[in-house]
Amino acid sequence: MVEMKRLIIIQIVLWLVVSCNCRIVFAHCDTMDGPVVADARKAIENNNVNYVLKWVLKDNEQAIRDAFYLMMKVRVLSPEAEKLSGKYFFETLVRLHRSGEGVPYTGLLPSGTPVDEKILAADKSIELGNLSPLENLVPKANIPELKERFEKVMSLKNFDVNNVQDGREYIESYVQFFHYAEGEHGGHNHEQSEVKNHDHSLANEVSQSDPIPWVLCGIFFITSLLFSILYFRNK
Repeated sequence: MVEMKRLIIIQIVLWLVVSCNCRIVFAHCDTMDGPVVADARKAIENNNVNYVLKWVLKDNEQAIRDAFYLMMKVRVLSPEAEKLSGKYFFETLVRLHRSGEGVPYTGLLPSGTPVDEKILAADKSIELGNLSPLENLVPKANIPELKERFEKVMSLKNFDVNNVQDGREYIESYVQFFHYAEGEHGGHNHEQSEVKNHDHSLANEVSQSDPIPWVLCGIFFITSLLFSILYFRNK
């Protein structure tokens, strides 16, 4: 009986290990490598909260200002205070950003978190100023619409960082471009809200992941269970 329990525990542990290694692809707005945190770092470096206000709704502006000024006061006290206050500010910013998208905050993911290739390609397109990184990832029929959205993003890209309204208009076009690149063509009207920030939600994150590893996980678990049953029947 003890041997059976031990074998069952081993099977469960092995299944969990395989499951954890299945590739899950995440969005990057809530990661340490994402554009929201990147702008937060610029805000700290330049002591200018306007770098990040474009990522949140106007109703949340004061909360971000308060968090920023508190962080800037505390971070000079010690290296520990700098680290903790920075983390507090990043998490507050991402949490309110996600709230503006109507998506629950699930924590700030570490650097190196896997990100969907379309998101990375869309960011690279903006960096390069052309759509070449996305061309082979988007259906050809969608290219004209994608190009139109991309051109709007590029036309608004060089806004004055201190003009928060212009920044929000850029984020508006940025979001629409990313959503279309990811395959969301439902015509969600961001202009009906104050601003819908660049998010690529968790629903997308899981749907964009490769299903094959999960199938393999299931096959592994079922096979292991069957072998266990046959083993104890033969004993």
